[in-house]
Amino acid sequence: MKIMGIASRAALVVPMLLCAGLAVAAPRGQTPDTALNEKGRGTYEYWCATCHAAGMPGTAALTLKYKDGSRPAVLQERVDLTPQLLRFVVRNGSSIMPYFRKTEVSDADLEAIAAYLTRRRVKP
Repeated sequence: MKIMGIASRAALVVPMLLCAGLAVAAPRGQTPDTALNEKGRGTYEYWCATCHAAGMPGTAALTLKYKDGSRPAVLQERVDLTPQLLRFVVRNGSSIMPYFRKTEVSDADLEAIAAYLTRRRVKP
């Protein structure tokens, strides 16, 4: 049995990671975190903003839910969201929000959305 060298293993693993969407290539001048956040912003705009942009039904529902002002209704303004909570709600739905299957919002897209919505922000 022949043992593979590190370079040979890397040559096999890196393409698999890229195909699985687990690696995010950062454009020149961007960090991987910035690239992931940009992907998350675009994915959020495509899948989530139709309900969660300002004035849309999802935001209106959250406005009623948090009428005491304890949390902002606009998801991009929230500082209390966690990746775990976002993954759970997207995969399981919440109240009238439907769930999204992996064939609709892939795991890689969901991770990018979570990175975008949980990027470092300062609490007011």
